[in-house]
Amino acid sequence: MTLLLLFAKKAFVEYETTAFIILEESGNLGYFDLVSALQYLTIPAVYLWKFTVISFVLWIGSFLFGYKLTYARIFGLVIVAETVFLIPEALKIAWFMFVETDANYYTIRAFYPLSLMNFVDYREVGDQYHYPLKALNVFEVAYWFFLVQLIHYAARKRIKIAFAIVFSSYVLFFLIWLWFYSAVNN
Repeated sequence: MTLLLLFAKKAFVEYETTAFIILEESGNLGYFDLVSALQYLTIPAVYLWKFTVISFVLWIGSFLFGYKLTYARIFGLVIVAETVFLIPEALKIAWFMFVETDANYYTIRAFYPLSLMNFVDYREVGDQYHYPLKALNVFEVAYWFFLVQLIHYAARKRIKIAFAIVFSSYVLFFLIWLWFYSAVNN
């Protein structure tokens, strides 16, 4: 699904911006074609890394709270929970196809549905804050609660402990990562 959404976003949104149309007409789109190809090829590796790290953090969290969930089980739960992030990508495509049809490339890159980035002008905010402001969004919070429900379901124990696992492991490390990203890119 991620590959399909990436293709749709590139074909129907990014490549329809004025800059890409001019580059295509002049025959200078080669570099961007290479970058696009690399994006398609790296998706499996990026997701494998993401799922591995998140699963490891949650596995350690579940171990510390006495849940006996296998790493493979948590890995599967993380993959299921990740489907939440397909929704904002589909919304982004729809937004730029039907609502804001004449956006530039930078506006498209800065947009993330229902995120803190929507409350600021991306041109007024430092580049180091773009990713954190996009990452803090309604879908990320929904992902946290979906993980809580999935861990609660898999372990069949009290939901308060599932909350403690997710919020003391994944959410804590996620927020530390956003702080680190902003500090390093300052």
